[in-house]
Amino acid sequence: MTTDIKTQGSVSAQIAALPALTIKELWALWDGHFARRPAHTNRSYIESRLAYKLQELAYGGLPDGVRKYLADCGAKHSKITITNKGRGNEVHLMPGTQLLREWDDREYRVTVTPDGQYDLDGLRFKSLSAAARHITGTPWSGPKFFGLREGNTGNSGGGR
Repeated sequence: MTTDIKTQGSVSAQIAALPALTIKELWALWDGHFARRPAHTNRSYIESRLAYKLQELAYGGLPDGVRKYLADCGAKHSKITITNKGRGNEVHLMPGTQLLREWDDREYRVTVTPDGQYDLDGLRFKSLSAAARHITGTPWSGPKFFGLREGNTGNSGGGR
């Protein structure tokens, strides 16, 4: 079966074809629609997210008002508590985003990869902080080092 599921006709036919795809074909389809793969994977989850995405592309997504209402309901009735422990909001960057930083008279360019990692001169890092640590040799907040958060980003080593 081909991974170009769009050529298979109606949205219902495309969704009905998902269970017959191999996991490799599902991942190929996933990679075509989503920036990164989920941390915890199972076939049912992958199929359901792809089915939703196919419908969303064909019929449009939820209106902003409905999306906000559902998020508010979830926040109001959720039994899950989120503690921030003094950290700011997480930084989410689109794949392909390039961050430039000059350090010790050298310019460094970090590129966000499709799988959510960071590429620096061919080296892969799981976090901006790891890339900043590689550049400076000392622990840094990656978002602060690359100017995505307020704070001292000078070469003095302060504001880490």
